Amino acid sequence: MTSEGRGARARGSLERERRQAYWLVAPAVLVLAAVALYPILAAVWLSLHRFILVFGERRFVGLGNYAYLLGDARFWAALGNTAYFTGVAVGVELLLAVPLALLLQRAFPGRGLLRAAVLVPWAIPTVVSARLWAWMFNPDYGLINRLLLGSDINWLGAPGYALHAAILVDVWKTTPFVALLVLAGLQGIPEDLYKAARVDGASSWRTFRSITLPLLKPALLLALLFRSLDAFRVFDAIYVLTEGGPANTTETLSIYAYKTLMRSGDFGYGSTLSVATFLCVVVLAAVWLRLLGRQEEAR
Repeated sequence: MTSEGRGARARGSLERERRQAYWLVAPAVLVLAAVALYPILAAVWLSLHRFILVFGERRFVGLGNYAYLLGDARFWAALGNTAYFTGVAVGVELLLAVPLALLLQRAFPGRGLLRAAVLVPWAIPTVVSARLWAWMFNPDYGLINRLLLGSDINWLGAPGYALHAAILVDVWKTTPFVALLVLAGLQGIPEDLYKAARVDGASSWRTFRSITLPLLKPALLLALLFRSLDAFRVFDAIYVLTEGGPANTTETLSIYAYKTLMRSGDFGYGSTLSVATFLCVVVLAAVWLRLLGRQEEAR
């Protein structure tokens, strides 16, 4: 057989394998389209209507809901609350997760027990942990005020404290997850680099700044990606703690969309809020993925 014949045969075999792979993947793609793509398209279609279930009103308004959205002060306040919650919570979690991961990487007696204990807050269901913290924040009999020697701060009822209390709950629950991602990145750094640094007489801080931190950037960006997308869609923890109060000062985009959909019965504008939240998450994901891609190219 000539070289041309062998090449044609190889290309034909490769094409058959490619078609077979498409057929094998097709069922999973169809399931994803049914459970993910269809609800998104349905929400977009609903957002183009004025659809109030209580009044039985449904009519096509085009981009009218989006025009109203741009002038909705409550939407911009909810967007600000969401962005603030995401930025502060994720930033604090990352600052706490790095030293925690460095500690968990060290070899010492009881390290396995400590690793298991650290993951307990993350393993507790969010609703359960939020209810636990709501009791602790209670101004009359809560543990927080007792630890502050008789303080009577209304942590979840005062506008200046409520959002920060929700951030504290999120940090307590999710820092172990971020630490786990950072720990995975630390374990991927070759030990030979640390040995060479010790031979050269580098201090611990210099080793961290020149070796650990640069090689840890991909893991940090991945943690930022996962946590930012998750925090931006926050609903359950804040809803259990404050339901968006007081005076909507802890109301996020997800809570605003839920109240509009389920309490007001305005499916049209509620869908518009949901689509806006989805677009914000897509933009946020695109930014982090671009940064992650640049980091991979730099390596």
